[in-house]
Amino acid sequence: MALKNHIYLLLLLSTISSCLKLSSSVLDAETDYNKWVSWNIDHHRRKAILEAKPTTQPSAGISTGGKANLDDKLRKAEMHNVSITVNQNGTGDFKTITEALKSIPPYNTRRVIIAIKPGVYREKIAIPRTLPFITFMGDSSDPPIITGNDTASSVSGKDGMPLRTFQSATVAVDADYFIAINVKFENTAPHEIGSKGGQAVALRISGTKAAFYNCSFHGSQDTLYDHKGLHYFNNCFIQGSVDFIFGSGRSLYENCHLNSISKKVASLTAQKRSNLSLESGFSFKDCVVTGSGLVYLGRAWGDYSRVVFSYTFMDKVVLPQGWNDWGDQKRDTRVFYAEYKCSGPGANFTGRVPWARVLTDEEAVPFIGTYYVDGDTWLITP
Repeated sequence: MALKNHIYLLLLLSTISSCLKLSSSVLDAETDYNKWVSWNIDHHRRKAILEAKPTTQPSAGISTGGKANLDDKLRKAEMHNVSITVNQNGTGDFKTITEALKSIPPYNTRRVIIAIKPGVYREKIAIPRTLPFITFMGDSSDPPIITGNDTASSVSGKDGMPLRTFQSATVAVDADYFIAINVKFENTAPHEIGSKGGQAVALRISGTKAAFYNCSFHGSQDTLYDHKGLHYFNNCFIQGSVDFIFGSGRSLYENCHLNSISKKVASLTAQKRSNLSLESGFSFKDCVVTGSGLVYLGRAWGDYSRVVFSYTFMDKVVLPQGWNDWGDQKRDTRVFYAEYKCSGPGANFTGRVPWARVLTDEEAVPFIGTYYVDGDTWLITP
């Protein structure tokens, strides 16, 4: 009997110890989260004090907008910009976008505005790091369509190996200071439920300080590869089925329409912030979420995935849980998934996962302006 009591006592002590450790772990995670939020607010305040606060004003064409704190390379590029025209009917400088890009010397230091006339351009386009300061300018009333249908499993003609997701992009931008205005980026490869290698990117942006205005991105699985760098999307339409905005970028999506064409449960975003020190994450402000199927606002591709939705209308397509940890519960205490003053039937926070956050006014401020992507030093509006 004494032995049995001793065993019960050991089991009780073990249970208490486990509970204390779990409680300590939860408290530590909450403390770490609060520290990070405080740091983020303080970091934003310090930047606001150190930097001037001019707003980005629209102007005719591409200009500096009177901003005094543009970085030197960008200022010089804008002062010496040139324009060339692409038209499939032969009345422009070039018939294809690829030809126009090949005409630009490597390491060019001035803005090259490529005016792309209406039409369907069946081209696979790659802008290397050696071609910064490129602008694609389309017609707002009839935007040019750049289309392709490669997938991750498509076989490369060069080595006979699958392209993989990274190389499946119809348009791939590795250069910095890229701008696109009134352009439709498209990958027409369909997503088949249960199939592998169906990732089909319409656009991959890997350069930093890139901006997209009045553009649309059409695809299914992995439509927009927001790979890395500082990016800004304004008044854009983004459509897909599975993880159709994904990557490690630090990006602000403003006044954008996200449309799901999923036939099952899927996710709008898959943000890959892989460690705590990375200043990456997606911020959506004044956006609209609609479509078919049922979607999570995001799922954690990276352990420290970060996505914020502010002032966004969410239709009933959004699942009550809101967010997904991709089957790895240790991410629940590490991700930063938050919402701020959103509306619509999908914005009801009652059924949200317990590790999703509702931001206070103070906590939301760092995410709801172009300063989130350091826009005051490089962002130039059309």
